[in-house]
Parts: sequence; structure tokens; C-alpha cells
Amino acid sequence: MEVADINKPLTFRNRIHPWLFALWISFASIIMMFGALMSAYIVKSAAGNWLEFGLPSQFYISTGLILSSSVCIHLAYKSFVGKRESSFKAFLFAALALGISFIVFQYLGYQNMFAAGVDLKANVSGSFVYLITGLHVLHVMGGITAITVALINAFLLPFITTEKRKIRLKLVCHYWHFVDILWIYLFCFLLFYK
Repeated sequence: MEVADINKPLTFRNRIHPWLFALWISFASIIMMFGALMSAYIVKSAAGNWLEFGLPSQFYISTGLILSSSVCIHLAYKSFVGKRESSFKAFLFAALALGISFIVFQYLGYQNMFAAGVDLKANVSGSFVYLITGLHVLHVMGGITAITVALINAFLLPFITTEKRKIRLKLVCHYWHFVDILWIYLFCFLLFYK
């Protein structure tokens, strides 16, 4: 019978990277925050005196933009792993441009809502829409910062597909896909729950 050496470190195959695990834990806290906001939205809407209004058309456009951006960041990662430098840089730049466009269209949507009389003071329903979508925009800005850093590294560092660079880019991809999925959920919630 073989005795295990207690001084030998344990090794696990296919274990999750600690940075990725930490990112997923942060996703849980973000989901809880938005879950609390949506619960408050539901409770407040049932209390009466709730202004119903349609979401601005710019929110539909921004939804398409963030979906396209998510596809681009995925293709950028695949290009990086496949050692296709020019397509990696092009898709990364496209993801950044589409992410910035998402924020621009969100802002235009806010202007449209404000012009229609839906502001922070008129009714709590408008305040909730501004708060929920505004917090999401802040998370998107964090993702844009990460994509910007990845893009700067793509142009300044030699194109070498090291494990460290793969995991960093994977973190950016996971975060960006998360804010994309989160937006789809929030958009559908605000669109259909009245």
C-alpha cells in the first residue's frame, strides 16, 4: 500500500484559474445588487401611482450594439489563441467601438426619456429606469476600460500568445459577455414588466 506524501502539493486537472474564480464571485455580487433593485421595482410598481411609458428606441439600438460587441470580443479571443494578429486587433478595436456606441445610445435614450417628461422627479418608475440602466452603464464603462487596456497591450507588446496574456484576455471576455447578458436581462425586464 502506497502512503501519500503530505509535503507534496495537490494538483488538479482542469481547475479554474483563481482570477477567473474571483471574477465569477464578483458577478454574484453584481447579480444580487441588480436583483435587489428589480425586487424594489416590482414592489414599488404594485403600490400604485406608477407611470407606464415605453423604453426609447435608442435602447433597442444599444442592445444590438452590445450584442455585436460581445461577438467581436469573442472573435478577438479566438483570433489571439489562433495566432492571427491582425484579426485579433481588428476585432478588439471593433468591440471597443461598439461598446462606446452602446453608451452613446444609452445617453441618447436618456435624453429622449427626459424630453418626453420622464425624469427623476416626475415619477418613481422613471427613477428606477434611470438607476437600473445607469448602474449597468457604469459596469459597461469598467469593461470598456479593460478592453482599452487590452487594446493598448495588443499594439505595444510583441504578439506572443502566453498563458498569462490568454487568461487576461479571457477575463476581459468573460466580463464583457457578463455585462452583455446582464443588459439583455435588464432590457427584457424593463420592457415586459409593467
